[in-house]
Amino acid sequence: MHPLISARELAALLNRGATVRLLDVRWRLDRPDGRAEYLEGHLPGAVYVDLDHELASHGRPEDGRHPLPTRDALERAARRWGLRDGDTVVAYDDAGGLAAARAWWLLSHAGVADVRVLDGGLSAWTREGLPLEAGDVEPEPGDVVLHDVTEGVAGIEDAAAWPGRGVLLDVRAAERYRGEVEPLDPIAGHIPGAVNLPISTLLADGLLRSPDELRAAFEAAGATPGTPVAAYCGSGITAAHAALAGVVAGIDVTVYPGSWSQWSNTPGRPVATGAEPGELSA
Repeated sequence: MHPLISARELAALLNRGATVRLLDVRWRLDRPDGRAEYLEGHLPGAVYVDLDHELASHGRPEDGRHPLPTRDALERAARRWGLRDGDTVVAYDDAGGLAAARAWWLLSHAGVADVRVLDGGLSAWTREGLPLEAGDVEPEPGDVVLHDVTEGVAGIEDAAAWPGRGVLLDVRAAERYRGEVEPLDPIAGHIPGAVNLPISTLLADGLLRSPDELRAAFEAAGATPGTPVAAYCGSGITAAHAALAGVVAGIDVTVYPGSWSQWSNTPGRPVATGAEPGELSA
């Protein structure tokens, strides 16, 4: 199943009466709670998803800022959204799919067969002149059954060793990778051996670039065919977007959910700075 759906394709699917569960995952670093904007206007029938509390858990600093939720917690949230086995699920946001990809990645790895991201999100929908509705949507509880997210996931030790056997992508902005600024975490820099591929380079006008352009971007960062690829970001959100881009490009991307927030809060972990990958960690 292709992980992206265009606004026109989604509208056609809805017009045919297909069972589609729409998830509004509006979240940004500077505006983590998007509920107010959701209530002002969202795709008809869409349910608001609280990324910070439904697509993540919270613990110690060394767990990172957005650890994965437990299976039980994710299943409870998915049932609140009305999900049932066999539903088509479409997630969207208003930030190029960066937050919606977290929902896509979690649900697809937890056993939901048909999960997609609305390419271009809310902006693409409104550009087509398609309607929005205001207010809250509270669907009847669903009965979806999920399983533990175990495949395609890297832990902190995996991330440390990954550059020795493949390519570890740091998809944060270049200045954060180089260690020039760090607005959120205690230490600036990157995991030794990681290669920078800013997530912004994979987007054009809020849409994912073409498969050929995505493949070229990955390959320029060393993610050539046959090379094991993993990605991290600040706290595991945009790393899921890199995995989404990887599927479109035909590249399997493992996600390190703890990302820099876990690495930088774990004592003893080495840190590299500058534009080059740096020494590999032991």
